[in-house]
Amino acid sequence: MKQVLQSARTGELEVAEVPAPRVLAGCVLVRIAASLVSAGTERASAEFASKNLLQKARSRPDLVRDVFKKIQRDGLLSAVSAVRSRLDQPTALGYSSAGVVVEIGEGISDLKPGDRVACAGAGFAVHAEIACIPRMLLAKIPSANVGFESAAFTTLGAVAIHGVRTSEAKLGESVALIGLGLLGQLTLQILNAAGCRVIGLDLLQERAQLAAKMGALAVTTSESEFRDLCLRYSGGHGVDCVLIIAETPSSGPVNLASEVVRDRGIVVAVGTVGLELHRKLYYEKELNFRVSRSYGPGRYDSAFEQKGRDYPIGHVRWTETRNMEAFVQLLADGKIDVEPLITHRFPIENALAGYDLISGQQAEPFLGVLIQYNIEKKQEPRRLGLVASPKTALSQVRVGLLGAGNFARGVLIPAIRRDRETQLAGMCATSGPRARSLATKYGFGFCTTDEDEIYSDCSINTVVIATRHHLHARQIVRAIEAGKHVFCEKPLCLTEQGLQEIELAYGHANCHLMVGFNRRFAPMAQRMKEFLREAGGPFTMHYRINAGRLPPDHWINDPEQGGGRILGEVCHFVDFLSFISGSAPVAVQTRGLPISNEEQDVVASIEFADGSLGTISYVCSGDRGYSKERAEVFGSDCVAVLDDFRSLDLVRHGKKRSARSWLRQDKGHVAEWKVFSECIRNSGPALIPFEEIVASTLATIRIVDSLRSGRVERVTADRSNQMYAPLVS
Repeated sequence: MKQVLQSARTGELEVAEVPAPRVLAGCVLVRIAASLVSAGTERASAEFASKNLLQKARSRPDLVRDVFKKIQRDGLLSAVSAVRSRLDQPTALGYSSAGVVVEIGEGISDLKPGDRVACAGAGFAVHAEIACIPRMLLAKIPSANVGFESAAFTTLGAVAIHGVRTSEAKLGESVALIGLGLLGQLTLQILNAAGCRVIGLDLLQERAQLAAKMGALAVTTSESEFRDLCLRYSGGHGVDCVLIIAETPSSGPVNLASEVVRDRGIVVAVGTVGLELHRKLYYEKELNFRVSRSYGPGRYDSAFEQKGRDYPIGHVRWTETRNMEAFVQLLADGKIDVEPLITHRFPIENALAGYDLISGQQAEPFLGVLIQYNIEKKQEPRRLGLVASPKTALSQVRVGLLGAGNFARGVLIPAIRRDRETQLAGMCATSGPRARSLATKYGFGFCTTDEDEIYSDCSINTVVIATRHHLHARQIVRAIEAGKHVFCEKPLCLTEQGLQEIELAYGHANCHLMVGFNRRFAPMAQRMKEFLREAGGPFTMHYRINAGRLPPDHWINDPEQGGGRILGEVCHFVDFLSFISGSAPVAVQTRGLPISNEEQDVVASIEFADGSLGTISYVCSGDRGYSKERAEVFGSDCVAVLDDFRSLDLVRHGKKRSARSWLRQDKGHVAEWKVFSECIRNSGPALIPFEEIVASTLATIRIVDSLRSGRVERVTADRSNQMYAPLVS
């Protein structure tokens, strides 16, 4: 299918051919009939993307600080690689569209194929022939007299409605609008429908004239005249509220608003404007200044938007979804007419001409710019063939990849690609653009949005899983049942039930299963292990992780998708201590800081079968600028210290040997894949026995159990009933 994409590195736009999306749970597939180009939002995105690296850095000093911290912690080359990986990802443009439902996802009961809907959401209601939209970002079009082109304005209409609600404008009140662009024109009509008297200001004459035709009480292009009009039509008191819908870094609009609004009036910033308020007038009039956030309550709440958890109407009357529904109802009732706002229409094949228009490359006035699609087309394919890399056409290891996230793109696939004996056959991602971008960059034979294409492809004998954590168990079992070797980036799974299902499938299979416990394969870790082997155990081990905070709504913190940071990340360090000691964990006890809400800042004590003792301090409250990982191991007359996989100190009988890596870390990703590939080609034994993988996974689950129970938890498995039962010591 065709979709408009933008390069994050250069800002270059293209209408690309990408695999059509697959419907996800809680979502519907919509064949798009029309989508609206947002001149303000999308032009700003294009302008930022087209900047060079220095200009981007000046625009986002916060990101520059993050890069410098990564250089200090991981090395220059590692930081450069991470930045390049992020810039290689395409951006899907668009956030307001309308079309016809073609397929329903699990959990959707109030929509059916054939329903006409309006769609919202950046990353969802994109400029594409087919889109996968979460239910809460959809509004059913209530009447056949509402065309798709009109319904394509719904997202912007919801923004306007929420701005009006934020202003508390009431029947008969006078309202001033600063900015009469597309959003301002929609706001004007909504205020008219609410019985308000509107005075408008815009610097462009044609927009002021259009507002007059659309029912504004008075309009002007002059600030001084605007002040006079606001006083004249408010009996000299000033307007009841002002909505600022301009886009400018200047703070002029917010201070102009303070001059024309009445005592204790309300000023609402809907557009992106400067916010340096002159205190004098705001103080003297005791004004109420507000910022209107997007479409309304629910926006930026992943539980609402992506999981469909609605807010009770008795507590939140107007969510973003209900604002969308209100707008399409206004269209159906004839209270809003968007036809006069449409100035240009472009077919999807010629969509780039629309961006030339909004970017100013064509000296032509515009307002509403629509992209049109052929809604009569048949279902688009979910698999796109590409030109495969020829160098490994006869390789014994032929990889099908599931997942196209930052780790897969920036670390995992580059490591796999360095193995000349591995062929990158196909890759799957829920996002068609990401799948195509990654597949094209690294020479995969095909890309798809349907994981069944990976399992059923006879040319693929190895499945690499780099998806979100909650999918791992199911995908491992599916791949094993399809007769594939499996490499799963950690964790193996999130639950004991998932672990049981994997054990059952693996017990009946003839394949290799590897988990991405890469740290044990790092060159410095291998040297550390060899050094300690001479001393012999048991050991006293301490692994400190300065992990840094993640946003509260990050998917790893989501107990359903990521499982939390212990299950998702601490498994790495359990495996590392098992590797160093050469022994399996048998008991754990965990304590956490009382201020931690996501089970993140914890200290886990682990007892191993050979008597070794290990402590894992996993901390998220520290400064990211400091080193991330430090492992200290004490044995018989020896000490080994590994710091961030960039320095290693080995001390025995007072003699110290050191190794340093100045430019980059090597956490073992390349070596990890090399040994896994050799196991497949040579039918050799697994480098990490399956029993060790199970033990590390179960111990990590027990760390969470101990944190919740406050007790010591035994890492044992009761095989008699195939259920794992914690034994309290």
